[in-house]
Amino acid sequence: MVLDLLANGLIYSSIIVLGSIGLSLVYSIAGFANFAHGDTMTVGAYSALVTFGAVGGLGGAILGLPFGFFVALAVGIAMAAVVAVVTEKVVYEGLDVGSIGLLITSIGIAFVYRAVIQMGFSSDFTRYDIQALRPIEALLPYGIRVTEHDVAIFVSAVVLVTGLHVLLQYTDLGRKMRAMADNPDLARVSGIRTDRVKLWTWVIGAGLAGAGGVFLGLYGRLAPRMGFDLLLVIFAAVILGGIGSVYGAMLGGVLIGMINQLTPLLSGVGALLPIVPDGWGIGLEYANALAFLIMVVVLLFRPNGIAGDGEGT
Repeated sequence: MVLDLLANGLIYSSIIVLGSIGLSLVYSIAGFANFAHGDTMTVGAYSALVTFGAVGGLGGAILGLPFGFFVALAVGIAMAAVVAVVTEKVVYEGLDVGSIGLLITSIGIAFVYRAVIQMGFSSDFTRYDIQALRPIEALLPYGIRVTEHDVAIFVSAVVLVTGLHVLLQYTDLGRKMRAMADNPDLARVSGIRTDRVKLWTWVIGAGLAGAGGVFLGLYGRLAPRMGFDLLLVIFAAVILGGIGSVYGAMLGGVLIGMINQLTPLLSGVGALLPIVPDGWGIGLEYANALAFLIMVVVLLFRPNGIAGDGEGT
């Protein structure tokens, strides 16, 4: 059971990490907490749904997923990025308000995204037209029940995160992004075109969110509120890792995701504590509450988060 929960924790964490990185990037460079980030994930998921409905018949498969799904994934990433950039240019860029004003505006933007999706697809749950797979036979003797689809989510997330690491550490754009996250005023007077860097930040952050939304739909099912329902968990991961730290967001996403999926291990805690009523325990329904409790405890001893050191990305 423990190995199965650990495996599912890695898969769920992969989705949280993709959302957390995007949110942390936008915060560190654009300078505000984007509450529309969860609904940006939903935009990516539904864009992939529409695309897969059109190209799902393409031949070939990778890890049990039709080749058309990966085409839909690319479209979902691109559409989330386009929507975020258009929102930045049309709404955020023209506002002469501080970070709190932008935060409140992003809440309204989230409602707009969600309303448009709900008008187009209704509020009902839906799924990708992909046949469910049986668990991988080779892992069953170890009590691990994951499918090739789950492996595809994990592997894809690793590829995307590795690509981001390479971009941040070994490219000119990455160096400019890190410089702007550390000190935007100094970056500006040093000749860095900060507007262009901010634009690329929206593209990358929203693109990763779109990928996370596509995988979230594959992991479970699609609904207009799917991204919003995950948003507080993503915020918890970002805060736990260290606000503004991309690598902290990665670590926080893994920890929050693992805690969420390992919560059933505490379901029998009542049997170990005779002073509590019979049958008392911590079930999966308390997973998010437990993750937030651990986040608060960590921040009491390390207010900047696990990796928060004031150095941005």
